[in-house]
Amino acid sequence: MTNGTDISRAQAGTVGDLGIGILMLDTHFRRLPGDIGNARSWSTPVQFRVVRGADPAAIVHGRPGDFLQPFIDAALDLVACGVRGITTSCGFLALLQKELAAALPVPVATSSLLQAPLIEAMLPAGQQVGILTFAPEALSARHLSAVGVRTDTPIEGLAPDSLFRQVYGAKGGVSDFATLEQEVVAAAQALVEKHPNVGAILCECTNLPPHSAAIARATGRPVFDIIGFVDWFARSLMPRAYSRD
Repeated sequence: MTNGTDISRAQAGTVGDLGIGILMLDTHFRRLPGDIGNARSWSTPVQFRVVRGADPAAIVHGRPGDFLQPFIDAALDLVACGVRGITTSCGFLALLQKELAAALPVPVATSSLLQAPLIEAMLPAGQQVGILTFAPEALSARHLSAVGVRTDTPIEGLAPDSLFRQVYGAKGGVSDFATLEQEVVAAAQALVEKHPNVGAILCECTNLPPHSAAIARATGRPVFDIIGFVDWFARSLMPRAYSRD
């Protein structure tokens, strides 16, 4: 939890007009434009902070709760710098949504998965959202329930031997854009073929947005990802001022 000193520092800030602070996993792969960790992806001012030791294996296939305090500490450091909201670079951190929101003095959006209930509310009758994820075998009912997502939501993802999983799982591999996009599009097509009632695709993984346009073209469905979600989040923190003329 925060104390009075933390809150007073948050109110003061050390950098002006910062909207979003991004808690980054400890990774070393190439971040493409559109990826949450590429500064060119953003139309709003953001600040990054790496949580050391929290690598993809530890968060996706391990025990993210073991890193709760380091995430809280990194987030408080960002808040002290002046950010008005917090997000993270991994959708699997949905498991820490309630804990981080309780510990921090600013709004928190840990995961793109938070969008699922809103998306479903917008869809025509008989349609539902489908989730495209980094690791379908690891995305559990616990992750979904932690952020209010129906546990019967269709899920599809990348195969363990895919280049996407090698690169973004920090297992090595050359980041070839064409191959990555081919794998992602194939997974999205499999999702809608298996579940024709999927009316929109939600990308859990924060490395997927560079391919969102290709997913939409291939499937004919609207695609929601972390970049669009955080842009919306940031706009609420720093609303546009309109002229009275």
